[in-house]
Amino acid sequence: MVKTILADGTKGEDIALPEVFNTKLNYVTLKKAFLAEQSEKFQLKYTDPMAGKRKVARLTKRRRSYKTSYGRGLDRTPRKTLSRVGTNFQYAGAVAPNTVGGREAHPPKAEKNIRKEINKKEKKLAIRMGIASSADLKEVSKFHKLGSINELPIILDDKVNDINKTKDAVKFLSVIGLKQELERITERKIRSGKGKLRGRKYKKKLSVVLVTDKAEKASRAFSNLNMIVKAPSSLSVSDVSQSGRPGRLIIWTKSAIEALR
Repeated sequence: MVKTILADGTKGEDIALPEVFNTKLNYVTLKKAFLAEQSEKFQLKYTDPMAGKRKVARLTKRRRSYKTSYGRGLDRTPRKTLSRVGTNFQYAGAVAPNTVGGREAHPPKAEKNIRKEINKKEKKLAIRMGIASSADLKEVSKFHKLGSINELPIILDDKVNDINKTKDAVKFLSVIGLKQELERITERKIRSGKGKLRGRKYKKKLSVVLVTDKAEKASRAFSNLNMIVKAPSSLSVSDVSQSGRPGRLIIWTKSAIEALR
């Protein structure tokens, strides 16, 4: 039994946790599911199939043939014609990988399968493992600053959905004992390296997840605090884990807990 937290920060009624919180943790399965989920976001990398081949580079080694390289001491590299005087041609290597502007020797192929597959049941089990590990005080404290909180999971009254201003959300999270965690997830640092030039100047810590049945309504206040607001039915492995490791801090509403049963 876990006590719910009311909108004013006081303790409310007791609520029994669903069976999903008793799921046994397997680190390998959780990491495997996370990597499979991330692989779905990979972008294909391949070259134009005609890259380096848009040149006429015919050259024969036959003797007494027009446009031949016979007797000129030339190797078999394909060549394009630059100029000619009669049947004397001036060539430049083309098309072959060892020539300027030629094709790539072994370019990345579009048909390469870069997606990692995982069984549906295995993925669902990994999500259950992540949910169960969010109630483990030892695992969660490795990544998050829990302060005076000594009981997990954190279950809030449904009235938290009525908070529609960020300043009210900050006040509420501070009252329930997450002031240090709030400072941690809102802190941002300037990235080192060239990533600053590519639209990702700032780095932030992996945030807290708020699970509520009215995610769209609650996100107005909490999304500005670098928090992820999700509905119970849309939780993914990335939401319930620390990049494939157990110990994500998840805050639940009472109705979201009931939806897990």
